[in-house]
Amino acid sequence: MRSLYQNIAFLLFVIHFLASNLSFSQNRATTDSLQAIYLSGDFEEEQRLSILSRLAGTHPNPDSSLVYSEELIRRAIALDSSYALYRGYLQKGNSLRLKGDLTEALETYFKGVNIITNDAKKRQELGSLYISIAGVYASMDNKQSTIDYYKNAINLLSELKDQQDSIGYASAIENLGDSYNLEFGRPDTALVLFKESEVIWKALDYKIGMAYNVGNIGLAYVQLGKPKEAEVKIQEAISILEEFKDYYAISVYLTYMADFSADRNEWTYAFEYAERSLHLAKQNSLKEQIGDAYLKLSELHEKRGDVEKSFNYYKNHITYRDSVQNVSAVQQMANFEVSQKQNELDILNQKQKTQKVIGISAAIALFLIFLLAVGLYRRNVYIKKTNMIIEQEMDRSESLLLNILPEKTAQELKEHGSVKANKFNSVTVLFTDFVAFTRHSEHLDPELLVESIGYYFTAFDDIIEKYGLEKIKTIGDSYMCAGGLPFAIEDHAHKMIQAAFEIVEFVEEAKSNRATHQMRFDIRIGINTGPVVAGVVGSKKFSYDIWGDTVNVASRMEGMSEAGKINISENTYTLVKDSYECEYRGEIAVKNRGSMKMYFVGNAISGSGAMSSTPKSTSA
Repeated sequence: MRSLYQNIAFLLFVIHFLASNLSFSQNRATTDSLQAIYLSGDFEEEQRLSILSRLAGTHPNPDSSLVYSEELIRRAIALDSSYALYRGYLQKGNSLRLKGDLTEALETYFKGVNIITNDAKKRQELGSLYISIAGVYASMDNKQSTIDYYKNAINLLSELKDQQDSIGYASAIENLGDSYNLEFGRPDTALVLFKESEVIWKALDYKIGMAYNVGNIGLAYVQLGKPKEAEVKIQEAISILEEFKDYYAISVYLTYMADFSADRNEWTYAFEYAERSLHLAKQNSLKEQIGDAYLKLSELHEKRGDVEKSFNYYKNHITYRDSVQNVSAVQQMANFEVSQKQNELDILNQKQKTQKVIGISAAIALFLIFLLAVGLYRRNVYIKKTNMIIEQEMDRSESLLLNILPEKTAQELKEHGSVKANKFNSVTVLFTDFVAFTRHSEHLDPELLVESIGYYFTAFDDIIEKYGLEKIKTIGDSYMCAGGLPFAIEDHAHKMIQAAFEIVEFVEEAKSNRATHQMRFDIRIGINTGPVVAGVVGSKKFSYDIWGDTVNVASRMEGMSEAGKINISENTYTLVKDSYECEYRGEIAVKNRGSMKMYFVGNAISGSGAMSSTPKSTSA
């Protein structure tokens, strides 16, 4: 989970963002109306910059806000409008900040500063930019720059606090207090600043500012060792934020409420707060907070001694953290390429020295020429051997890259240095999981456990390669693969079913093979079909991965399967029902998904051409 200071720094940026765009909190319908007008083109040309500025500042989707702000910047430059250009850079920076592109956001804010720095009448605008810049530095954990820019903003806006920008001044005071509290550990100083901003929020009846002010006072009480007073304040802040549907802030604060309840051994409330945080984060696609909520639930279950649930929640946390797995080979390849270039440079330098020696030795006796010839011959043999080694290592590097990425993706990465994400409209995703793995792992020697998992996963690799499928990754004891990418094929669902049957058959045969000493498990399999987005994550170490609701449903299918059986969704059933006998299980309740139709796959239908063996239900 991100640090408390970084979470709250982001929440206080939201105060300033909303303060700069009051119309968003006042009337969402106005934003929708403006967007409809702009897209229709039904407005006077002189109104374009004003409409773009309001859309960039009030649109709830940061991607759309970014598009409108970039359009505003282009139009403002063409019309030589410095104020519109300032608004464009401010709103573009805000959009990038919400998307998490901190470095680009900072660069954009400084472009705005350069426009208005020399205009003494633009103190309010400059103060707003300083607050935004300080917020980015806070998220980057740059303490001194955070304090400096908040103080600069306060100095500029203090003269305007009784005029047109009381909200901007209060935002700067609130942010500075937050920095003293959470970054420098000076809650007493922070409370003095919070009290000053509280007066302004109340005078303006600005409830969103009052909500964060109350929450910040609660966090100061945490620092002062007053947990009861802190809980009251944070609960009050949540109540106000619920009126504004500020779900990011609510989700963050709920995790702190879970901690308070756990500290008092009120576990029912602790789990309720954490589950509520997770629900809100999922409902509003707050991926970072989804991961934080999963981690909090994992910690709570660990404290209660439920290791299996703690482990499952931690796996979900890792998934949302988009961790890059099994890519150390890429780093090895990079290190080799560096050493390869150094070898080539050494050879070139040595060759130049040799040529120089040849020129100088032209007048030397035949005996010396003979010795030189011998030396050149040996050097030539050395170079040939070196080139052969280099070629072999280049082939090895190529093989390592292809073990990590699909061939098409690896080729794109080598040619362009990056890989564009691709959407595939129909992909079949398979998840496997060993039954009671956590319970077994607690009693196994680590080396034997890893050897056993490797025994199974090596066989799974061979099976999916046989059917032209793509391995995505392994997470603990879970194996994930997909069909229909990176090249689209029509029968990916049938191939995945056939591969699943071979996996089940291999697991069953392994249990009866007493010649080997590895641990034996039962397996569950879940399959779903639908659209996904695929791409490469990371800039230093690479990993090919897929995302989308299809992946989540496939994971749910595995979780609701039984030992030795293949559980498929309705989407997959529609594609394979004419080839396989499928046992309808009914509509089964799935956590956070409602009821979903599920089917167990049975024998291939005679005459269909499909191959299978009937999965057998086994007990762990």
